[in-house]
Amino acid sequence: MSTAPTEKKLSLIVASLLPYLRRYARALTGDQQTGDKYAATTLEALLSDRSVFDQIESPKVALFHAFHLIWSSAGAPTGEDETGLAKRAQAHLRRLTPNTREALLLHTIEEFTLDEVAEIMGTDADEVEHLLSVAETEMVDSIQGRVMVIEDEAIIALDLQGIVADMGHQITGVASIASEAVKLAAETRPDLILSDIQLADGSSGIDAVNDILKSAADIPVIFITAFPERLLTGERPEPAFVITKPYSEEQVRSAVSQAMFFSSTETLVS
Repeated sequence: MSTAPTEKKLSLIVASLLPYLRRYARALTGDQQTGDKYAATTLEALLSDRSVFDQIESPKVALFHAFHLIWSSAGAPTGEDETGLAKRAQAHLRRLTPNTREALLLHTIEEFTLDEVAEIMGTDADEVEHLLSVAETEMVDSIQGRVMVIEDEAIIALDLQGIVADMGHQITGVASIASEAVKLAAETRPDLILSDIQLADGSSGIDAVNDILKSAADIPVIFITAFPERLLTGERPEPAFVITKPYSEEQVRSAVSQAMFFSSTETLVS
């Protein structure tokens, strides 16, 4: 049992953690609007009952646990009302073992320890370890597709290519500036884009992606940035998948696997 922070201090703590809850919720649902809705519902629930912060020592673990209770009570929805490509992707998600994606995202992207993931999900560390093992089998090895990299640092671009290629995906190419990225995407349409934010000539990875998505709106994008909170404000259209620099190979593999479930139907392997 911990000594809970004061109301004012707790509000400040939750505000600082909210971008990361949004990131988790968006990656879980594959959609900014849906993810933000569940994050907002979590905050509304905490306004009426903040007892979770009395029961769990870490405010971040407590916040994610509160989210997980709402997510679980809603049946971990997978877009029953979706149509087209999203509907096909969500159908694939429903065939996965329950709680595997949650465990994978919490451990790899949000960097919670096994014990913290267990506390968030209301289980034990052994079960979390089992879920992570199942997730690797069911997700990482079940999809193949074409990936484009937008990155101006050669070493990072090479590293990302290696990670993605080792997962069995095809690299369509690497662009170091926005104009190159738009041209490359037009020549060979990717199933997924991995993009930095600030590029070599001062151009923006965000602008490049927006130009690409004007003609191919269903391509999922993973942004890699040292400042993820700037992309997770909820104030404008924002990416569902964000990795923090410096990243780990495990984070990239997990994010790519998650994002590819929302890619074109041809890349989804039954």
